[in-house]
Amino acid sequence: MTTPDFIRAIRAGAGQQLLLLPGVTAIVFDDRGRVLLGRRSDTGRWCAVGGIAEPGEQPAETAVREVYEETAVHCVPERVVLVQMLAPVTYPNGDVCQFQDITFRCRATGGEARVNDSESLEVGWFEVDALPPLEPFSLDRIRHALLDGPTWFEPVATAGDPPARG
Repeated sequence: MTTPDFIRAIRAGAGQQLLLLPGVTAIVFDDRGRVLLGRRSDTGRWCAVGGIAEPGEQPAETAVREVYEETAVHCVPERVVLVQMLAPVTYPNGDVCQFQDITFRCRATGGEARVNDSESLEVGWFEVDALPPLEPFSLDRIRHALLDGPTWFEPVATAGDPPARG
């Protein structure tokens, strides 16, 4: 996964301390109901498409940009299906990040699915009942994108309880 230049600039001053970053995941469906996935070059695992928002970029714009950059597929975000603060991650170089993920259900509008950058080894459309092995992160987001319910978010403490702090 390529580190954006603006993050490199922040890291130059902040060192390896925790950075809170805006992340976006796009669950893209085609007209046949198949979901678009990429096999990451850093882990070799299949996953949903996503990435980090650029400064000043709206989350829906990030979803469209990331999908095109990674897969050459054009899409339109239809709705937010999930908002979640993820657990902090420590990378092999010692950098620590925590992502706030906004997941969009998107509809493919054009392009041919193909590897379009160095972040993916493969890209493909999959029937939802015939997915390759996926981490819970991607499976959960696909499940929420298939539902017609309200946007999912982590429940807050019951009335009278103070908010949980990490």
